[in-house]
Amino acid sequence: MNDVLVVDDLEKSYGSVRALRGVSLTVAAGEVVGLLGHNGAGKTTLVSIVAGLRRPDSGRVVVAGVDAVREPVRAARHLGLAPQDLGVYPSATVAENLRFFGGLAGLRRVVLSQRVAEVSEALQLGPLLDRRARELSGGQKRRLHTAAALLHEPPLLLLDEPTVGADVQTRTSLLEVVKGLAGRGAAVCYSTHYLPEVEALGATVAILENGTLIARGTQAELAARHAQSAVELVFDGPAPPIPGGAVVGDGSVLRVLAERPAEAAVQLLAALDGHETRLTSVDIVRDGLEAVYMALTGRHYEQEQGRVD
Repeated sequence: MNDVLVVDDLEKSYGSVRALRGVSLTVAAGEVVGLLGHNGAGKTTLVSIVAGLRRPDSGRVVVAGVDAVREPVRAARHLGLAPQDLGVYPSATVAENLRFFGGLAGLRRVVLSQRVAEVSEALQLGPLLDRRARELSGGQKRRLHTAAALLHEPPLLLLDEPTVGADVQTRTSLLEVVKGLAGRGAAVCYSTHYLPEVEALGATVAILENGTLIARGTQAELAARHAQSAVELVFDGPAPPIPGGAVVGDGSVLRVLAERPAEAAVQLLAALDGHETRLTSVDIVRDGLEAVYMALTGRHYEQEQGRVD
């Protein structure tokens, strides 16, 4: 396979905190990689180093054949980045923002105009071209932010939480654009808290946990290797002892692996013997990415906000 991104044994620490611990990862042309992990796992640090915004302590990053650690400016010409924080000029119109960022990427005249028109149509920004960015809704700003990253059709596209706070229309548009770019040969690194997006993209998966890459492969491979259906009961206070192979998590969580989780849930509820008054939630986890993540980390892949990893 033609690897557009090669990350080899990457290390990064902030004081006594090791953000990345020997991470190695490749992304091939035409591949979408869903980069998963809880807040603090190292996703944003990894993306930032690949983009040349931070330097690693050690390790190698190659983007489209260019050593991104030694030649970050040259490597940056081969990638597009849409970070978590919105990066648009509020006083400029949508068209002015797009033309500015397209110009920074090296697009000129006719080609620039063509790409602005194409990207505007793909992300449904056409009717908004004359509107100032500060007048846009949150979802519209998110679309503009992402559009600026892909104007020059880079070989590598880095999207870090591209749909946080976005509406359904924005999320749908972005996913279609990402699939289209991969179909035309782009390598895409897609960091997200939304597992359905990874599933909809048909992405391969890389899971980070405490700065370590703990799983890598296709969704089918990881599901066959790790996923198990389960029933999870959460209590107000300590989980009660239940016979039959139950596994207690953090003290208030009762998790039972089961091939038929719905049937197991009924049996568990019937066996609570008065403890049902303390039950706060019942969740059925079926085979899939959620079950994979739970098997590997012991917890749900929940959306978390407010921290930079």
